[in-house]
Amino acid sequence: MEPGPPKPVSLRNFLVRVLLFGVCVVVCRFAYVVTIRGEACDAGDFCFFPAPESLSILGGAIDSTKVFVRDVDGSAVVPDPALRDLWTSREWRKTVEYYSSVFQDLIAMGFLSPASKALCVETATGQDVLALREVGVSDAVGIYKKASKPLVVKGNSSRHPFDDDTFDFIFAGGGVVDSALKIEEFAAEIGRTLKPEGFAVLHTASTKDVYSLHSFLNMFNCCSLVRSFEIDGPDSSSPSIREMVLRKEKGYHILGRPEEIGSGGDSLNKCAVSAHKRQLLQDAEPLIREEPLKPWITLKRNLKNIKYLPSIADISFRRRYVYVDVGARSYGSSIGSWFRKQYPKQNRTFDIYAIEADKTFHEEYSKKKGVNLMPYAAWLRNETLYFEINRDPGQSHEENLGGRGMGRIKPAGAGSINSAAEVDKIQGFDFANWLKSTVTEKDFVVMKMDVEGTEFDLIPRLIETGALCLIDELFLECHYNRWQKCCPGERSPKYDKTYDQCLELFSSLRGSGVLVHQWW
Repeated sequence: MEPGPPKPVSLRNFLVRVLLFGVCVVVCRFAYVVTIRGEACDAGDFCFFPAPESLSILGGAIDSTKVFVRDVDGSAVVPDPALRDLWTSREWRKTVEYYSSVFQDLIAMGFLSPASKALCVETATGQDVLALREVGVSDAVGIYKKASKPLVVKGNSSRHPFDDDTFDFIFAGGGVVDSALKIEEFAAEIGRTLKPEGFAVLHTASTKDVYSLHSFLNMFNCCSLVRSFEIDGPDSSSPSIREMVLRKEKGYHILGRPEEIGSGGDSLNKCAVSAHKRQLLQDAEPLIREEPLKPWITLKRNLKNIKYLPSIADISFRRRYVYVDVGARSYGSSIGSWFRKQYPKQNRTFDIYAIEADKTFHEEYSKKKGVNLMPYAAWLRNETLYFEINRDPGQSHEENLGGRGMGRIKPAGAGSINSAAEVDKIQGFDFANWLKSTVTEKDFVVMKMDVEGTEFDLIPRLIETGALCLIDELFLECHYNRWQKCCPGERSPKYDKTYDQCLELFSSLRGSGVLVHQWW
């Protein structure tokens, strides 16, 4: 059977083929422009979409002589060859693309818009600035200690070179928050330069617990938390990070730069321990409920059970770090032998205050750097006191100097003084008010208290004045009529409190949300 005549090609099939041929021409032309010539395409290159204003890098083989960005005034700026080589590198572009995806999500959620005036803080290379411009936020700039124009100008996180209320959007990523040495100044400058109702977006890997998150947010008194969630890091090997979106309150007005603002504590009395501090008690070691027959051994062994606050929470986001040793005795009794050597400080430098009324120890502290000696007695009021020094006759003079023979204080005229004891007149000071004027709730405060029975006077005063809420961690030695080493079955007549009363004091402190440890 002979084949029939060929079927005519329909007009429809002909038009489809012509259209496909035209598309292939446009695609090939576009590929040539971008990958061979390294240029941004325009209408003359058969492109039907505008080129981005920021950087003419779209992938493939790049001609670095064609790389440019738009400066903040809109003019095209060609960077020097070293920057061009950097900007065209694969790793550099990978980071830019990461930030671009972050900013696109923020635009979708309404925290950023193309019309936003944006700032990136402590950006050495400006990759986040470039990412902002590539997603359409043309009015974006970064600050760093060394300028890298046209993306980055000179400045730092604690002093922005801009006026108050300048930016709609401020971003700090890439470990900037976690490495900030002066977190309070960092937060204050964001509050100063961010417009009311503007957004600050911060990336951090350190706020892994409620305590550190609250400490962090407490620094930003300008803003309220809008959103907090975990996002992926810049690459697969990076751990997830927390992205926090803060919004500046409409009525907030900065009072000045941090160094111009007074550092005194809150003058309000009373306090309620915050929930983030109460949560720490879930991990605290249990209290010793039964009175130990050999307390000097039991309490020493209990040291291995103590859960230090820095071992269960991140203490990074605090203005200062302070250790107050109330009843410090000699330098080696606790500051030198325990706090400086054993307390986990998370690489933070602490301001140390030694409060010790016994003149025997004062000369030693004059030779110790980094310790502020308060040569007075911690008390309820500013008044003259009797200091009753009880030396242990069974110890040598050198051992007594080591702090084994302790003293008690009594207000002048407050009853009889043991005639066998050494007595000195000293100055007492209002310890609660001193604490409130020395530290704030933004500081991390650790306190050891060994005041020979005066704790039953001082603790209620700290509660009454609200100063107790300024203490993050308390190591308290409670003095009671314990069993004596020398004479089994006999109690020390030195103190009139019982172990049950001490236990009640510890229990009430923990019940109030205070992380207190039984000390010795």
